[in-house]
Amino acid sequence: MLKGKCAIVTGATRGIGRAIALKLASLGFNIVINYRSKDSEAETLKAEVEALGVKSLIVKGDISKVVEARELIEKAKEYFGTIDVLVNNAGITRDGLILRMKEEDFDNVIEVNLKGTFNCLKSVSPIMIKQRHGKIVNISSVIGLIGNAGQVNYAASKAGVIGMTKSLAKELGSRGINVNAVAPGFIDTDMTKELSEKAKEVIQTSIPLKRIGTTKDVAEVVGFLVSDASDYITGQVINIDGGMVM
Repeated sequence: MLKGKCAIVTGATRGIGRAIALKLASLGFNIVINYRSKDSEAETLKAEVEALGVKSLIVKGDISKVVEARELIEKAKEYFGTIDVLVNNAGITRDGLILRMKEEDFDNVIEVNLKGTFNCLKSVSPIMIKQRHGKIVNISSVIGLIGNAGQVNYAASKAGVIGMTKSLAKELGSRGINVNAVAPGFIDTDMTKELSEKAKEVIQTSIPLKRIGTTKDVAEVVGFLVSDASDYITGQVINIDGGMVM
């Protein structure tokens, strides 16, 4: 039933975004691959997506820039004729204690994680409203729920994403559009690879399931949220954290 539908995934070439793009392709979605740098990674993902029997479109762009976010949405609509799913995954970290955090480190994280999500939401909303259907999934973080020392910028951005998710779900629900968020915990990505083994052991002891999550764990939940099985779910934040935050 999902064959031929179009899904946009921002920040799609690495980590969680890459896993989501491949999962949605496996469900039959045509995939719009958005990324900001590293053309070779985008081409590799495109080949893997199309090997699953669907079409894909690469759109390079920085979604923190309103014009580039708008172009992403417009190119997707022009190429596939519809936008059925938007996954706002693009995000960055610039960690540091507040005493040492530079203003530009705060601004950059807010611009990409929060403003970038807003830019895409604003551009896709008129299309989905006209279609009277659509599924939006915003990638937040458990850090947006509980905070974390050294991440005031990241926590603020991800908490903001949760606020936008709930607000937009109320705005667009009557138009047949579902808006949800997922909040990953510690997931095995390039970001967590920087942690020492000792730090990882400490983290695992705080997780009831006693393991760090995988990108597949996140992609599976997103796959559910964009499927017909989630038609009566909106305005929700689903933690994918092994029970770390309860």
